[in-house]
Amino acid sequence: MRFGRKSVLAFLLLCGGFWTAPVLAQSCAMCRANAKATPKEAQRAINRAILLMIMPPIGAVTLGSTLIVRYARRRDEENERIASELKPQLRLR
Repeated sequence: MRFGRKSVLAFLLLCGGFWTAPVLAQSCAMCRANAKATPKEAQRAINRAILLMIMPPIGAVTLGSTLIVRYARRRDEENERIASELKPQLRLR
């Protein structure tokens, strides 16, 4: 059975979501209590800081994945081109 790229990607994202669920359940109780005790404006600032800190790793992974996919496609196209050029030569021998 052959799966498409989108279904494999969806499966990996789903597995990643389930894999991180225990981490969310084990958040530090003291940190949560401290954040809850701060005013609403400070809570928003903490949330923004967390989002800001998570952006560089997400960006690096996205960039790396994009470069890997582009390289793999280019390599495959070149291999197909070389193979198609060699086929007529092999028939002549």
